[in-house]
Amino acid sequence: MGFWILLALVVFAVFFVISLYNRLVGARNSYKNAFAQIDVQLTRRYDLIPNLVETVKGYIKHERETLEAVIKARNTAVSGLKAASANPGDAAAMTALAGAESQLGASLGRLFALAEAYPDLKANQNMMQLSEELTSTENKVAFARQAYNDAVMSYNNQREMFPGSVVAGMFSFTPAQLLEISTPEAREAPKVSFT
Repeated sequence: MGFWILLALVVFAVFFVISLYNRLVGARNSYKNAFAQIDVQLTRRYDLIPNLVETVKGYIKHERETLEAVIKARNTAVSGLKAASANPGDAAAMTALAGAESQLGASLGRLFALAEAYPDLKANQNMMQLSEELTSTENKVAFARQAYNDAVMSYNNQREMFPGSVVAGMFSFTPAQLLEISTPEAREAPKVSFT
């Protein structure tokens, strides 16, 4: 009789560990999927920027430094996104991406501020359409980032709470890093006004 009780406890413990392991895997896959949505939106944003620069270039030829800063910041952000996509949740990759996004947001802000001084550029149909698309994409990035951060928090909670912490330690589930934009200016979409 004691053997059967012991066997039942062992079977219960095995199924319990399997259940916790599967929940951790599900939570990890959830935050990776959420990051994939950020990837889609940021890629769209990065694809719009060269068109924006080309549109602006014809109007503000003597502002080459600003245009080059935007392209450089975009290229840095693309590299940061590739590194983060390779390992979503990695602290170094998320920090690098957040920094690159802050720089890109600042350089786009300077570009739009500069564009305000050119009435013909403000009235340009391509410029208005690209600005609207960028703003819309910025909103989508913000929603995707929030979903990612929620998924990371859920995963980290499961990984850190007992008894999940025991299983996470046994199977090397590492903590995931939130994607946080460090400066208040970068948390907002660039302000665009053609009035």
